[in-house]
Amino acid sequence: MKIMYQLKSNEVLRYGDLKRNIPGITHKMLSLHLSDLEQDGIVQRVEYPQIPPKVEYSLTAQGQSLLPILEAMCLWGVKNQP
Repeated sequence: MKIMYQLKSNEVLRYGDLKRNIPGITHKMLSLHLSDLEQDGIVQRVEYPQIPPKVEYSLTAQGQSLLPILEAMCLWGVKNQP
């Protein structure tokens, strides 16, 4: 959810920007989650052939369609906290 929120807020982000914007996430966890989201068609990864390598991430149309559901789940969680 944090990755999707960052991509929603910024539309396109590089890996380093995502890592900076999500406090406490490790390189391994961020890479794993981005890979899973890409395989599921939720995140698009664009790699530019340059040195140093440049990779950008953004939400796909399918990922955008999940945002209202995630927002509703967050609101539910806030309303139902003990």
